Amino acid sequence: MSKPVSDTFRLQLVTRRDELLARLQGQRGGARSRAEAASDKRERADDRGLVRDDAFDLGAELGERETAELQAIERALERVHDGSYGLCLQCGAPIPAARLHAQPTAERCVACQAQAE
Repeated sequence: MSKPVSDTFRLQLVTRRDELLARLQGQRGGARSRAEAASDKRERADDRGLVRDDAFDLGAELGERETAELQAIERALERVHDGSYGLCLQCGAPIPAARLHAQPTAERCVACQAQAE
């Protein structure tokens, strides 16, 4: 992949990473860690510890998904750096630019992804 094209995808990946990090910090009340947020939640529970907060549970699940996406972004940025971005990790074929625009963290071409699923 040419340098200008990979730079475009790098910028897209970095922008998405920054958005996710800002969202995660906002969900956690700023720069607080997930452990701190969970500790606060436990302190608000009743004596039996049975208070269920569906919004908190959903926030934790979303955080896990966003964390997985952050990891995928970091792997994609490593591939940009080493020059392998845009090549299928399985077969080595170029991943179509349209696929990368839709899913900039894609690690496989469509055929290999279909086999993996």
